[in-house]
Amino acid sequence: MSFSNLQIASHRKFNSTEMVTSRGFIETSSSEICPTLYINSVLEFYNGANVLITGATGFVGKALLEKLLRTCGTIGKVFLLIRPKRGLSVENRLKELLKNPIFDKIREKNPDCLEKVVAVPGDVGQDNLGLTEGDYKYLCQRIGVVFHSAATVRFNEDLRDAVLLNTLGTKRVAEFCKNIQNLKSFVHVSTAYSNADRSDVEEVVYTPAIDPQSIINCMETLPPEVIKLIADKLMGRHPNSYTLTKALAECIVLEYSSILPTAIVRPSIVTASWKEPFPGWVDNISGITGILMECARGTIKSIVCNEELMMDLIPVDIVVNTLVTAAWHTAAYRTNEIRVYNCTSSQINGISWKNFGRLTQKYAVQYPSKYISWYPGFTYRTNRLMHWICHTFLHYTPACIFDAFLYCTHHKPIMLKICRKIARAAKNGEFFALNEWHFHTDTTKDLVRAVKRTEDGENFRIDLSEDGGFVWDPYVKTYLLGIRKYILKDDLSSLGRAKIKLRRLYWINKLVQFITLYGFVKLLLWR
Repeated sequence: MSFSNLQIASHRKFNSTEMVTSRGFIETSSSEICPTLYINSVLEFYNGANVLITGATGFVGKALLEKLLRTCGTIGKVFLLIRPKRGLSVENRLKELLKNPIFDKIREKNPDCLEKVVAVPGDVGQDNLGLTEGDYKYLCQRIGVVFHSAATVRFNEDLRDAVLLNTLGTKRVAEFCKNIQNLKSFVHVSTAYSNADRSDVEEVVYTPAIDPQSIINCMETLPPEVIKLIADKLMGRHPNSYTLTKALAECIVLEYSSILPTAIVRPSIVTASWKEPFPGWVDNISGITGILMECARGTIKSIVCNEELMMDLIPVDIVVNTLVTAAWHTAAYRTNEIRVYNCTSSQINGISWKNFGRLTQKYAVQYPSKYISWYPGFTYRTNRLMHWICHTFLHYTPACIFDAFLYCTHHKPIMLKICRKIARAAKNGEFFALNEWHFHTDTTKDLVRAVKRTEDGENFRIDLSEDGGFVWDPYVKTYLLGIRKYILKDDLSSLGRAKIKLRRLYWINKLVQFITLYGFVKLLLWR
């Protein structure tokens, strides 16, 4: 038996009571947990370990890379699977990635760590991850830990594309892991909403209504027009292609968990950092970040949402610390059963949409940006007709008027385009704002306790409870200031001028409200 085959065989379920694998831990044929030599130190687990990250150019991927380099100083090489994009080569994409402000602390204190980052041309959307034969063999001989974060996160993604990237792509990564000679951990980044079709979500992999391989075969063989005809039936109760394909991907990971040391981490809605590497760091406006930014700028006045429900947000640094420690946990406390971590907040330290909106309004007024467009203030509505009326008169009409002004002054109209983009983002999020889920977190709490028992657990903050120091009020402030700094590129030096602009918009808003009310009353009296 070859060395590669020996490593794979050592992870299979045997009938004997236990066996010692070549990686130095004990495996049993039951679900009994068996500690290993890594039990007392997360950093020791990463000492000299070579890591592969897919999706490293994404929001979570960047934060994960930064955390590994900054905290795990003795880590080996960190390989990033990157594909050419928009005319940029893999090398240039890596250079652009490392210019991100998230790496400022590393550049300041330990710039040599950046030399450990190696970009590997590849694509999870291709067979063998798009790797050359030489790169594939090289990585299989050297990688010890794999984080699979690559995915299309667009909710309105074409079903075929979503299946081939999120589901088949995950299978390709798992096949790659099967050939790694000394794999310690394979961590799959899923989503808490992979089971959006059920309200009570335990930390287990649920069997979908359709077999993952069957749907992959359909997407690979059927013509696009046929796929469109059957898409709704395939989606079932899932709100979009993203949640469905992530659920299917989990099933594939489960299949490989019998031969691979595997974990699944399910973050909910990932938001700006709480503490690391900088409070409030965020680098994209997808999802709730974009909605929050426009609420603070005063351009959003109506949102379809049930304000009494609990929302579920999770700071990106909590997600990253969970990923890093889940890989350690998988190797240190080996069990035959796959561990699933619901990386969520609502059952640990929740906040309602109503309270989150109140805090957003509070800090939008205290820390206005110079890019504010109108006085901040919005209302949650569950009545879609009322929302449509408000959207037409409070979003769409002002955007048209403003664009007409821009056109007349020989500037490029942009507001209508922005308005439509915001409307699409809000529409995609309606399902999550009108429903509530109960996410069980027993395994995640086990991880919190295990990390606290280590000698270096303070380096990996994953406790989002109030006892762990997390409070929503200051966090929302941090979040908005992070959007101001990292997205709008507007530091606090402009705050004085922005507050003057805010006061002016306040009185203009009051005047418009008075004129509107006066006109409405006159219309009633005229009739």
